[in-house]
Amino acid sequence: MSGGAPVLIPVNGEKKDETIVLCMEDIKAVADSKLSEVARDFYNSGSTYQITINENSSAFNKYRLRSRVLVDVSKLSTETTCLGRSIRFPLGISPAGLQSMAHPDGELATSRACAKLGINMAISSFSNYPVEDVIGAGEGKINYAMQLYTMKDRALQERIIRNAEAKGCKAIFLTADSPVLGVRYNEWRNDFRTPEGLSFPVLEWTSENIRQQTHDSGFTKFNDDSHNWTREIKWLRERTKMQIWIKGVVTAEDTELAIQHGCDGILVSNHGGRQLDGVPATIDALIECVDAAKGRISVHMDGGIRKGTDIFIALALGAECVWVGRPAIWGLAYDGQKGVEKMLSMLYEDFRRCMALCGCNSVKDIKKSCLSRMGLDGVLRRMD
Repeated sequence: MSGGAPVLIPVNGEKKDETIVLCMEDIKAVADSKLSEVARDFYNSGSTYQITINENSSAFNKYRLRSRVLVDVSKLSTETTCLGRSIRFPLGISPAGLQSMAHPDGELATSRACAKLGINMAISSFSNYPVEDVIGAGEGKINYAMQLYTMKDRALQERIIRNAEAKGCKAIFLTADSPVLGVRYNEWRNDFRTPEGLSFPVLEWTSENIRQQTHDSGFTKFNDDSHNWTREIKWLRERTKMQIWIKGVVTAEDTELAIQHGCDGILVSNHGGRQLDGVPATIDALIECVDAAKGRISVHMDGGIRKGTDIFIALALGAECVWVGRPAIWGLAYDGQKGVEKMLSMLYEDFRRCMALCGCNSVKDIKKSCLSRMGLDGVLRRMD
């Protein structure tokens, strides 16, 4: 195909009843069929009435792509830079916890898949494997960020930071949108508890400790809701040379505060719709944050990315890179490491194809002018 990417050829499965998987919805359908109802609800649900989680994906439908013709894209490159390393395309795996509930290899399988596809990964505080094992699975081929909450136990928080840095993490993703957890009805209805045998080594929690409490009550015990900008950023800067990113920003005001406090970047995110229901979809919040940043701080986003064209739209609106969480979980449940690789490959092929058809030879060529949006008067206009 144009742009040098391989041609995808749909074929029937070898077995009569084998599901043909061609898109994210196909992977999710297989994953849902393999997961228990409790696990499926935990991974897939947002908070309260599911408004934000649904809009995270549907909001992309407001944009139209402006395809171009007779552009030489034979040397097209999807590569960009993230966390100080060149990556194959502008995507990373967000810090999603409890991955071993989807597949026994959990974060190890995800790390190996990321290494094979050449993209970075963020490690959750709720990882079921130690940081050193997750990073070791990547064999030095990619970079990692350590996701972190503000914690009442500062000594433990400091051990997490020092260990992450010692093992090679390049950044902290401080999840700042969670002074309390959002109300997740399905977790409450199911009395969700981490399955027996799974631990959280980053937090130094054993399976026995975890099973004695709900996910919500366990979070409340360790999380510090007295966190604030001045104290947290200063405290982190005194203890690490890793980059400090703020995850969970959805407003211009917080973008400005991140800049004022010397943060290295922001991750525009609404926690996958799992915190405050009714906040904007991340693709909508992205525009406000990019406008406020004015190029003074790196801006990434996560939430709702399901297609390569979604990645393209996010970059056109100003994101430097995007991250995905649930798709990695679905890939794991679908087929472990191979499932995550397949998910990532689909996003890569779709993104590359979109770049070629829109006449973009590099990631830097992706601009607002590549998009159109319907005005209030019903006229489709190019975005500038």
